[in-house]
Amino acid sequence: MTQAAIEEENKLIAQEYKELLRISYQTLTDDDKKLIRSAFEVAVDAHKTQRRKSGEAYIFHPIAVAKIVASEIGLDAVSIASALLHDVVEDTEYTLDDIDRMFGETVARIVDGLTKISHLKKDMNISQQAENFRKMLLTLNDDVRVIIIKIADRYHNMLTMDSMPEHKQVKIASETLYIYAPLAHRIGLYNIKTELEDLSLKYTEPEVYNSIKDKIEDSKEDQQAYIDAFSGTIDNSLKKEGLNYIIKGRMKSIFSMRKKMIAQNVTFEEIYDKFAIRIIYKSDPQNEKFLAWKIYSIVTDHFTPNPVRLRDWISSPKSTGYEALHITVMGPKGKWVEVQIRSERMHEIAEKGYAAHFKYKHGDQKEQGIEVWLNKLQEALENANTNAVDFVEEFKLNLYSKEIFVFTPKGELKSLPKGATPLDFAFNIHTEVGMRTRGAKVNGKLVPLNTTLSSGDQVEIITSNQAKPNSNWLDYATTARARAKIKSVLREEKKSVAEDGKEILRRKLKSQKISLNEDSINKMVSFFKLKTSLDLFYRVGIGSIDNAMIKDFASSYSNAFISFFKNRMRKSPTQEDINKDEITAKYDMLVFGKEEEKLEYKLSQCCNPIPGDEVFGFVSVSEGIKVHKKNCPNAISLQSNYAYRIISAKWIDSSQQEYQADIVMTGIDNLGLVNDITEVISDIMHVNMRNLNFSTDGGTFKGKITVVVKNKAVLKKLTDNLMNINGIDKVTRI
Repeated sequence: MTQAAIEEENKLIAQEYKELLRISYQTLTDDDKKLIRSAFEVAVDAHKTQRRKSGEAYIFHPIAVAKIVASEIGLDAVSIASALLHDVVEDTEYTLDDIDRMFGETVARIVDGLTKISHLKKDMNISQQAENFRKMLLTLNDDVRVIIIKIADRYHNMLTMDSMPEHKQVKIASETLYIYAPLAHRIGLYNIKTELEDLSLKYTEPEVYNSIKDKIEDSKEDQQAYIDAFSGTIDNSLKKEGLNYIIKGRMKSIFSMRKKMIAQNVTFEEIYDKFAIRIIYKSDPQNEKFLAWKIYSIVTDHFTPNPVRLRDWISSPKSTGYEALHITVMGPKGKWVEVQIRSERMHEIAEKGYAAHFKYKHGDQKEQGIEVWLNKLQEALENANTNAVDFVEEFKLNLYSKEIFVFTPKGELKSLPKGATPLDFAFNIHTEVGMRTRGAKVNGKLVPLNTTLSSGDQVEIITSNQAKPNSNWLDYATTARARAKIKSVLREEKKSVAEDGKEILRRKLKSQKISLNEDSINKMVSFFKLKTSLDLFYRVGIGSIDNAMIKDFASSYSNAFISFFKNRMRKSPTQEDINKDEITAKYDMLVFGKEEEKLEYKLSQCCNPIPGDEVFGFVSVSEGIKVHKKNCPNAISLQSNYAYRIISAKWIDSSQQEYQADIVMTGIDNLGLVNDITEVISDIMHVNMRNLNFSTDGGTFKGKITVVVKNKAVLKKLTDNLMNINGIDKVTRI
């Protein structure tokens, strides 16, 4: 570079620094400015020889990250200084001790957390992204600002990715969608979350991104005309009330448009709520709520509201601190439009998240809000001893889920994810309450533990010292905290029963002249179609494998060698063949996702998974779901680059599966008909009935029965037998 170019660059760096101080959201004291100046000088010195891929001086990156932290997120001087220094220890000769000595323990701790995230160890057996996510969240133990600065760092990287090779762009964009956007959402950084999603789409699906972007650009004039028409209608009424306000129109994000197009299976033109209108008003704290409802009243005087689309986040703020009144009204030209009513304070919180929320609080109150949020995250981390992919799937469910608000019997308000059950509520109150749950009342009425709660429900948990978790509870609980606690108790209980079962089994096999060793254990696991030796010992411990069954095994075990050598005479199978046969016998069906759905799939050729292998599904563009082994050579690449296309998968033993089916029967009403039907179902076929409903009308009858069967063949046989009953005219499965 020429001397003139160097001087010009230095002038630009100085300008950026002054801009950083000017746009800071927090009021900076002289000491704050001194701290930021020192951090700036160290960062300039540390990065003086470094350049980014685009060719510009590296120092522009930490300054840009600090500007995001200072202005868009609105954090304090310590955070701004830490942002300026975030790459110093990782990329230069400065050490953590140097930072500690120059800037104190807090800044050093934050910089250390940021450096740790960058140096995460690679583990070839699990998704790198998932492990990054878990380890990053563990840094919350140190300081929440670590995560917030990391989000700002990722945001700036996403804004400046054009000079990177395409494969890196796709990888970083996928990771951003997988990790950073959900975190930004959870912290209440809605603007940055939206930007991260849009930028991710720009690199993962550029054609889709550009198509929607162009259509938004083309319709800008129409949008503005619509917003002006809407504003004009209510403007006079708002002014008459002496309100001080502004009305803004905001187009929905490109990413959210894409989501709507997919979810509703519509084109861009067919989306009915493309933008939202915000009414932001000035108010003192005492009148905020009163004025919000006054504005609501004026808007709904002019435009008909959709009653099911009212969201009152003022009376019950989101756990991120977000407050606003959302209504959807039928606007001009017969179009639905979302109207968001916020005070200036609420608007700041919506834009800046936690930083703005605590600007309006003092002393201990400032810290409490972040403490509450940190505690929620910590609960999910407490039992993070599952594999990283499962952990992330479960954790993200709770991060992204919408909230409901329910009441305790004393009227205290509790926030839970949408879809939560009374069991989730019990564990939310306290772990011990969850562990001792015997039943639940919702709005004074006794309900099953798997009932889905709704906002406004009042929930009472009935406890008993004799109650304890059982395996069914995993079907009833949806939150990460409840599921982790239940799994932990069931594991410990199972181990304890299994230890007793192992000794019982040793004695019973000894009486059959068989030793309990690795060979006999493996043969028994295979014989009883189980997954592990722990399952075997546990079933013996609870008595579901009894003396008669053990004798059956002993008989087959003593004949095993004869059978083995006979088979060997026909063909000499490899150990792999034997293992394959045993595994295939045990696990013959593949299911996907948390709901264990049966979906169409293909086994990938690169790793040739067989029944019993640990696997995952990958949603390919042209071939549907491709199934790979978890240790497949391509697994890391797929999970890092296309994490949003990964779905969990596992093999199950279909003979252990049971399915619910509804059968409808019609015919002529005969005396004793119901008795004949139940006899066929329960006594002859030995099928479980869940529900039974019969009605008669003018000598004919109609009956509906819910049965539980193992497979379609049993159901077919059952319907055939029912058709043979005198008087039944038709039997159909719904």
